[in-house]
Amino acid sequence: MADGMHRGKQDQSPKHHQQDPLDPMQEPDHRSPGPPRMPQLVQFMIIALLVFLLIQLVSGGGVREMEFTEFKQQVQAGEVASVTIEGHEIRGRLAGGGDASELTGETGEPFVTQVPEIGETRVLELLESNGVAIEADPAQPQWWSQMLVTLLPWLLILGIIVFFWQRMQKQMGGGQQGGGLFSMGKSKARRYSRDDPRKTFDDVAGSEGAKRDLWEIVDYLKNPAYYRKLGAKLPRGMLMVGPPGTGKTVLARAVAGEADVPFFSISGSEFIEMFVGVGASRVREMFRDARKESPAIIFIDELDAIGRSRGSGVGGGHDEREQTLNQILSEMDGFAAHETVVVIAATNRPDVLDPALMRPGRFDRKVILDRPHREARESILAIHTRALALDDDVRLEALARRTVGFSGADLENLANEAALFAGREQASTVRMRHFDLARDKLLMGAEREQTLGDKEKEVIAYHESGHALAALLFPSADPLEKVTIIPRGQALGATEQAPDEDRLNMTASDARDRIAVMLGGRVSEQLVFNETSSGAENDIEQATKLARRMVSRWGMSETIGPVSVSASQEEVFLGHEIAREKEFSEATAEKIDNEVRRLITGIEAEVRDRLEQNRGRLDTLARHLLEEETLEADRIDRLLDLRHS
Repeated sequence: MADGMHRGKQDQSPKHHQQDPLDPMQEPDHRSPGPPRMPQLVQFMIIALLVFLLIQLVSGGGVREMEFTEFKQQVQAGEVASVTIEGHEIRGRLAGGGDASELTGETGEPFVTQVPEIGETRVLELLESNGVAIEADPAQPQWWSQMLVTLLPWLLILGIIVFFWQRMQKQMGGGQQGGGLFSMGKSKARRYSRDDPRKTFDDVAGSEGAKRDLWEIVDYLKNPAYYRKLGAKLPRGMLMVGPPGTGKTVLARAVAGEADVPFFSISGSEFIEMFVGVGASRVREMFRDARKESPAIIFIDELDAIGRSRGSGVGGGHDEREQTLNQILSEMDGFAAHETVVVIAATNRPDVLDPALMRPGRFDRKVILDRPHREARESILAIHTRALALDDDVRLEALARRTVGFSGADLENLANEAALFAGREQASTVRMRHFDLARDKLLMGAEREQTLGDKEKEVIAYHESGHALAALLFPSADPLEKVTIIPRGQALGATEQAPDEDRLNMTASDARDRIAVMLGGRVSEQLVFNETSSGAENDIEQATKLARRMVSRWGMSETIGPVSVSASQEEVFLGHEIAREKEFSEATAEKIDNEVRRLITGIEAEVRDRLEQNRGRLDTLARHLLEEETLEADRIDRLLDLRHS
């Protein structure tokens, strides 16, 4: 299966990074770690226990503890007025003297005594014979038992209430920030001040055009008075557009670092909640905070999460998202002349944004970030390999040439994967071979542990040899880099090509020769085995898509002519495609299908002719591929001697 220019997928395995205080995905924590806080429920229980003990102490104060012998003497002397019997405990008051009770109005000193369990059985007779009033109470449990019985149900109820209240706070937006239900409308933007370590344009390789566009914003934020004197107005909003991984967020951080101003960062999805109006409240709070610290920068990542076209698409609009968008529009219109606040937004879907965002005075300036060119890729690799122990055989310019279509994030992942491969081999340095292994993994996936039969392996070898030989026989095809029959990812084999230079345009001959390389594997199977296999599925799909673009969009067909007759590329959810009529007839559609078929079959016939003329080279390439499994471009040149014949 032919692999031309590909874009590597980022590895999702976790990496260890030190915390970057300017990273919008990390929240800086300037607080020193303190001792763990005691849960609120435990604190309340301790306080309740202390209060209960205090009450017990106060209520039990001033009671005289009397020996049982003295008690009998006082009864016989007629000094005891009344008693209350509770089990083995007798509480009472003396007949006269002592302190007065202000609460009950009774006179006489209170006392308490304990009746021995053995010996005294005629206590009641003694009391009755001396005219002492007797009141009998059932035996009462100890004070701590009373406390448990009295307070435990209330503590449990209170604990349940506190638990569910705290849980509701977290679910309603409080979380670790505090405030809970009452902070739903608070801004979630992370603020980075001048005291935090900062990034500058020197930390961002490539994107020179974007840096030039952003530098005037930096200069304005540094010298707002100078520009006001000239009568210039500060651009309110800048929209950075580019594929994922091209450095939109890093550039926004660099603008704040160069201007040395506070930086407020938030993702578009953080505005949206289930309640209508919460997002708008958070927008107001964020802009209010930025105005207080003017000059400042507000960075909204993934603007398309809240900035989609209003009132369109399947199912109608979204009230909360549209109100949030309306609030952003009104806040950007409400900047006063003295408020130096710039709003920078990033998206990789500018086609879905509401037109109101793009009008002058809002996000009227666009900064386009493309995937880096060769020189920029080399500079980016130099940055991401600074911490690696590189071997002398590592050539960054060669890596840059072989990584066409890689974004900055892809290149960072490439360097990390190469270091991991070196670590697996216990190597002291990262060699060029490790970068090659990392590139193969990113482009084609990890090697699969799969045993192939001899017949199936031979079919795959001729299939990939057909791709490789076609890449050498057609002059406008991208240069051959490597061919392998080692299963990787979903592919049983692969042929890699890398252009000598970045291509921003494609001619008709380039497109035809690219289709020829795609069909080389299928033609090789037909030529050798007189049948084809399912391995050409992806090749046929890609060839058909490219041929259809040539015919219907690029005007590369004499039958159709220079007319664009392709279907609309707009997404259905935007609501534009549903009511739009097809702009070409069924007869034209049939002509397009016939022309695509004619183009592909004609190229296939040309590929068959060239492979038949070079059948010996095809057999040689397949035989060595079966023996060695992977052949580099230099090895293929020596085997075939095609470029020197």
